Amino acid sequence: MVYGTLARVFIVLMVAISLSGCGNTIRGVGRDLGNAVDATQDAGRSVVNAVN
Repeated sequence: MVYGTLARVFIVLMVAISLSGCGNTIRGVGRDLGNAVDATQDAGRSVVNAVN
């Protein structure tokens, strides 16, 4: 009986830890994509300025 309860608590904790890790990864990917967009826009502006 006690082992079943401990197992459930352990599983809930592991799921919570896993989900928090996913949240950090998703935020990091979003930041990386945002930086890539900014870099692409900066490169485009540099090309336009070089042509003018």
